[in-house]
Parts: sequence; C-alpha cells; structure tokens
Amino acid sequence: MSLSATPPAAAADLPGLAQAPLGRASTYIDNYDPTLLCPLPRAPKRAEIGITGTLPFTGADLWTAFELSWLNPRGKPQVAIAHFTIPAESPNLIESKSFKLYLNSYHQTPFASAEAVRERLRADLAEALWRGSDQAPGSVGVRLLLPHEWGAQTVQTLPGLSLDRLDVDCTDYQPAPEWLRADPDQPPVQEVLTSDLLKSNCLVTGQPDWGSIQIAYSGAPIDQEGLLRYLVSFRQHQEFHEQCVERIYMDIWTRCRPIRLSVLARYTRRGGLDINPWRTSHPQPLPTHARTARQ
Repeated sequence: MSLSATPPAAAADLPGLAQAPLGRASTYIDNYDPTLLCPLPRAPKRAEIGITGTLPFTGADLWTAFELSWLNPRGKPQVAIAHFTIPAESPNLIESKSFKLYLNSYHQTPFASAEAVRERLRADLAEALWRGSDQAPGSVGVRLLLPHEWGAQTVQTLPGLSLDRLDVDCTDYQPAPEWLRADPDQPPVQEVLTSDLLKSNCLVTGQPDWGSIQIAYSGAPIDQEGLLRYLVSFRQHQEFHEQCVERIYMDIWTRCRPIRLSVLARYTRRGGLDINPWRTSHPQPLPTHARTARQ
C-alpha cells in the first residue's frame, strides 16, 4: 500500500481534515500554542455505520502521551506521562498529529506546577472537543504521572480467551461483517474474547496501525472463527482508531444481537501517543487494563 500523503476518497470529504497537519510537513512549535489542536467531527463517519441521533453506546477514547515536557518557573525541564480520557459523546475527536504538535508546544513554556499543566490541558482539550457544538463543553480526564510514579506502570496482555489460537483461513482484508454470526438456539453465554491481530491503516497516510482488541459480551454465543476472520478483515482498511472500534461495535451489535457488549482496542503508540477507544452498551467503570497493555 502506498504511503502517499494524498487522502483516500473516504477521507477527502471529512470536514476539517483539509486543515489537519497529518500527512504534511510541519513546523516544530516549542512554545505553548493551543491553536495547534485540530478537532474533526465524529458525525460523518458515524453516519456511515448508521449512527445518527442518540448514541447506541457510551465509552471513551483513552490516550497516553509519553512525550510531555515543560519548564518550571526556574527554567528547569519537567517531564511526565499523561493519560487522557476523552468522552465518546464529544462531538469531535482530535486529529492525532495535531495533538502531538500541541503537546510539543509545551516544551519551552514555563508553568507554575504540574497541576497548572494539567488544568491547561483539560481546558484546551474540552474547548476543541466541543468546538462548533451548541452543547456545553463536557469533562476531559487528565492524569499526569511524574517520574517517581513510572515504576508502577506495568505491561500486560488484554485478559480473555484468545481468538488467535484458532487455525483459520483468512481471505478478506476489507471489513467483512458477513463473517459475524451468533446462534440464538444455544443458551446465552458470557465471554471475553481477545486478539492481537488487529491492524488497520491511517485514514490519511495509509501507515499501519497495530493493536490488540478485547470483546466482552453476553448473549447468544458468537461464532469465534467468524469473529476472528472479521477482525482480520480490517487489515487493509483505512480509518482512524476511534472509527474502526465503532464500526466493529456496530457490526457485532447489529449482526449478533448480544444483550451486552463492550469493545476495547489497545493500539501500539506512534509518535509518542497511543489511542485506545472503548465502547460499551452499558455504564461501567473504565477498564483498568486499558492503560497497561502493549506499551
């Protein structure tokens, strides 16, 4: 697949993408500049998969930034790992390269404290995520981990029964929801299934995005071989992380009709950032393992 910066047809009509820095040479700005954030509306890609009006899920996009630094009032560099919790109900998402450039702009900027940095991040992200909406800005979670806390960070796989154990033929490399099926004649089950074979490509650059995925559901048993073939079928698909997870969620929800469903993807970081979308049919705490796999 070509890694040209020319957006595919699917991306060309996405509002705001023409102004995004993704796929273009960018000037490195090292003094605080919130205008670098580029929000993109979620609605057009959601409409493609039948989502209009009230969302059929709740959840969040869980970002981790490994390259955050600023100066203290005496000019000494400070560093942190940042965790961001971006509500799925926000009307916009943040284009990832613009997020990185925005975070880079902190590097030569003095702040009074880590708390001042955290509050500035929260305010700027909330403004961008709800920009252009008639809704009042919602809450964005920001947690900074300072160096003395890094030792408590662990690496682990997503818990669940791995679909990758199955020896299947795979022939589809664009989303093939026809592989999804559940048997309503069987007693309901409660399962947590995982795969480390998730791969899709950036909507703009075509560069590969590698991830692990966890699907937790209750209801009629889902055919596991079909589910694995379906997940593999994203291998040549071009969409942002958030859009891929919502497509997976909706395909399973509409074709398998579970009673409950949660889909979590943990993507390998690129450019110092990872994006880990989580969508669920029912309110529940954030998955505790969402922050620690594939770091």
